[in-house]
Amino acid sequence: MKAAIVHAVDDVRVVEMAEPEPGPGEIVVAMRAVGLCGSDITPWYVASKAPAVLGHETAGVVAKLGSGAGTDLREGDRVFVHHHTSCGQCRRCLRGDDVMCASWKPVRLHPGGLAERVRVSALSVSRDTLLLPAGMSFAQGSLVEPVACAVKAVRRGNVRPGDTVAVVGLGSNGLLLGALARHAGAAHLVGSDPDPSRRALARTHGFDAVCDPREQPLATALPEGADAVFVIPTVAEAVSQALDAAAPGGTVVFYSPIAREKVWEIAPHGPYFRDLTLRFSYSSGPAETREALSLLAAGVVTEESLYTHRLPLERAGEAFRLAARGGDVLKVLVTIGDAETDGA
Repeated sequence: MKAAIVHAVDDVRVVEMAEPEPGPGEIVVAMRAVGLCGSDITPWYVASKAPAVLGHETAGVVAKLGSGAGTDLREGDRVFVHHHTSCGQCRRCLRGDDVMCASWKPVRLHPGGLAERVRVSALSVSRDTLLLPAGMSFAQGSLVEPVACAVKAVRRGNVRPGDTVAVVGLGSNGLLLGALARHAGAAHLVGSDPDPSRRALARTHGFDAVCDPREQPLATALPEGADAVFVIPTVAEAVSQALDAAAPGGTVVFYSPIAREKVWEIAPHGPYFRDLTLRFSYSSGPAETREALSLLAAGVVTEESLYTHRLPLERAGEAFRLAARGGDVLKVLVTIGDAETDGA
């Protein structure tokens, strides 16, 4: 089978490798659609895993069932599969902190989503493999994971009806956070990004106002501050502007993976006396993936609103280069096999 091995963001090689076979409780899924995540094109993050078959925003068709694998699953079923899964029984899981479960990171897709066939671990099969509703495209199904991450972040931001919400960074994740904040009841939505094409896209995606942080600090666009601020870039200036833009009693949520060596200097006087809450939001668990699937089925988020480019697996290197380009490239989908009709 074909698979894309990522050695670096600009070095992606499509190779032949042996097809995986399912073990007890496992399944093999024929991938049909895999979205590229921001982490897939973040050089330090890729370097920490390379060489590897990346891709975790997945949808496909059940091709093989291992012994005892899910009585509710059949060959030919159209599914979303989560790359990490919690046990559901430990102290962390019972507190709702699925991503801190000891089972979380050891569970993964084999060899990774960007392959024609993928083996899904038994825990993922039992805990977080979801049937796609009839009529939902594979492209839409591949958005379950990123939407689930945004569901968790918006919940962590404590967004309430009538709130003012700010988003720093207006790529696909920023637009997705804005859409879900609006769905949660945000009355006023403001975005910040130095890229004019990203600011223009945000206006077409329902943002009430946008600003260029190089010319207008975010706080000046929010005289009374934002009740929740979501921060996608990890550069110090973005963090500083986000803290300044938060309203008294507001919450600032940091959304992206942060390099180990990254250090921010924060003057705590202002955040302390404004009683700010600073939170991080990493990944998502089974509760969020199920909510994400419902939101996608209801049309709250659509594939057309996020995917701007689609390329086949054979052109995976080009897909990574496009995704890394930014600008008017929002989100790139890698298609595998017949992503439009197979299994529908």
